Amino acid sequence: MKDFPCKVDYISRARTATQIKQIKQELKEGSLDILIGTHRLIGKDIEFKDLGLLIIDEEQKFGVSIKEKLRQMKVNVDTMTMSATPIPRTLQFSMMGARDLSVITTPPPNRYPIQTELHTFNEELIADAINFELSRNGQILFVHNRVQNIYEVQRLIQRLVPDARIQVGHGQLEPEKLEHLLVDFINQDFDILIATTIIESGIDIPNANTIFINNAQNFGLSDLHQLRGRVGRSNRRAFCYLLAPPVNTLSDDARRRLQAIENFSELGSGIHIAMQDLDIRGAGNMLGAEQSGFIADIGYETYQKILQEAVSEIKSELYAEVEEPETTTVPSNERFMTRECVIESDLELFFPESYIPSSSERIMLYRELDTMDAEKDITAFELRLHDRFGKIPEEGRGLISLVLLRVYARQLGLEKVVLKMGKMYLYFFSDADFGYFHSDLFGRILAYTQSHPRQCRLQEKNGKRSLLFSSIDTVDTATRILREMLSLSI
Repeated sequence: MKDFPCKVDYISRARTATQIKQIKQELKEGSLDILIGTHRLIGKDIEFKDLGLLIIDEEQKFGVSIKEKLRQMKVNVDTMTMSATPIPRTLQFSMMGARDLSVITTPPPNRYPIQTELHTFNEELIADAINFELSRNGQILFVHNRVQNIYEVQRLIQRLVPDARIQVGHGQLEPEKLEHLLVDFINQDFDILIATTIIESGIDIPNANTIFINNAQNFGLSDLHQLRGRVGRSNRRAFCYLLAPPVNTLSDDARRRLQAIENFSELGSGIHIAMQDLDIRGAGNMLGAEQSGFIADIGYETYQKILQEAVSEIKSELYAEVEEPETTTVPSNERFMTRECVIESDLELFFPESYIPSSSERIMLYRELDTMDAEKDITAFELRLHDRFGKIPEEGRGLISLVLLRVYARQLGLEKVVLKMGKMYLYFFSDADFGYFHSDLFGRILAYTQSHPRQCRLQEKNGKRSLLFSSIDTVDTATRILREMLSLSI
């Protein structure tokens, strides 16, 4: 920011009391434009004159209560969080649309994926890996997250590699001493740094390209990914060795974490690791302090449905008073559009493997198709598919038509459509007093049944109204019928 009229400063435990006092005064007066700091920023004595933007880097290191305190500095402050591996709840917020999400998957030029291997603690392996790195004039990081016996690890490695220059760093050192230690390591004054997770973020040492993570089973997925990111920051091939007890002695979650970090070693794979974390730990409580949990008990789709219904209900209650009153006695058609219409069918509807060979590509296309709720989007999707893979087979065309059928069914206010054994059943709202049956939407359906008495009939069973159509052999036929209903004028 040197070319801009902007003053930047920072707060950390390395600053003196006098310096911090001066910074707080400038912040309160508004003469300090950008303040960078650790958790110290949420202190009661920190006062901003006019906070306009809050950026939370390494978001996975901040708990819910901390982030809420940061946001309470000013009402409705613009907030941007950054993380290579967002916590499950943050990722869930983004996936459900409560937050905007941008993913950067393009790595810097001349970078290589970090070769990640899972091993038990093996002195011969450690010695060979260190000697290989030293042979190419590189440096080594060894993460041991227990200060009590970290110096024993130093003596062990010194015995394995007598010629190596080794130093130890941890959070209990004085700030100045720790800073000098890291500067000396960057300047290549010694070869191996044995440290706790204090090196997890903010350390950029291009010459360090081998890292050992001892007792890796005790770390979370984001911690492992962040620690692994301390190496491979140049154009050299980097290595990450996860040291843990035998896999068959670990818990299921620990085993899944280690397998995930070993499998997802490609550059830009942080989002995939975060998705694995979401799958392992669950999405947590949207409104409370829990950042992971219970979603696995009910399943992701059920959870999403319950969540969407709850949000819609709250919104309808909040804005009920400000909605314009109905000007006519006939209810608005948009009011009766269902949020979700269930489609059941015994027809074979899918993209064959002979048409789209890649299974991951097929899954991505299924997901894209499932999110579409406009006819123009479905038409554009069909054109793109034909352009990429050629003529769409009958099963694929039927699947696309089924999505269009769902769009029409939602517009008609239907709860469920069943296509089975050459028949189609349209199911309506179960509440007989619901205003839907007095709307012009239901009037169009009645008009269609009256003009096609041999093809369809209304029926009621156990208080559930439905419309039965016979001789429905294809999805296209069903789609055409619903389109004709929508186009009727009454």
